[in-house]
Amino acid sequence: MTQPILLAQLRLPSSPIDMILGGTLPTKIVLVVLVLFSLVSVWIMWAKARQFRKVRRLGDEFISAMERAQRLEDAYKAILSLPDSPYGRVFRQGINFFSELRPGGLREGAQVQGLSAAQLEVLRLVLEKEEAEERDELARGLTWLAVVASVSPLLGLLGTVIGVMNAFLGITATGSTNIGAVAPGVAEALTTTVAGLFVAIPAVIAYNHFVSRLNLVSNELEGFSSEFIGTLAREGRV
Repeated sequence: MTQPILLAQLRLPSSPIDMILGGTLPTKIVLVVLVLFSLVSVWIMWAKARQFRKVRRLGDEFISAMERAQRLEDAYKAILSLPDSPYGRVFRQGINFFSELRPGGLREGAQVQGLSAAQLEVLRLVLEKEEAEERDELARGLTWLAVVASVSPLLGLLGTVIGVMNAFLGITATGSTNIGAVAPGVAEALTTTVAGLFVAIPAVIAYNHFVSRLNLVSNELEGFSSEFIGTLAREGRV
């Protein structure tokens, strides 16, 4: 690398834009990757916020319908009129499995034999399987958000290390130890760290927020499954 080129790289930028546009190729590549990461994380945050807001609204409708129902068959009729939701799918899975074990057992006034201990345990496993599927569906995309949150600072640090190395190479080539020869290269190098943190911090906040929302929905589904089995026991179907 010739001295004029190194001197051009060490010129003092007048703005952050100049610093980015005048950066080295590794710095620009790191920044482009971070921009892509930022776009991906924003899209995931928008999609998950929309999904959890819809689940919350459907959950409120489901709980209101369940509170108005007096018996299990009333709740089943009420749930059929509601939009599809994780809560409704867990409920229908339990109802369908019970109906397979005791055909006609949900008809009004029907006298059915209660479930055995083994059948009750299988029903619990069926409900847990449906809960796990709903949890996996709601968690889709959060892994990529965690990847963006954890990898972005490392990419920024990588760009900084490469930039600092180039700055020191420039000092070696020019033979100048003046701070004016070091500052532009170091400042350019630090832009990738700033960009990495700028991408990572919102992703970390969003990831933790959505995980807490996911745990809330998961706990509600587990609580509902226990209540479903409790309702069967209260109505003499266990």
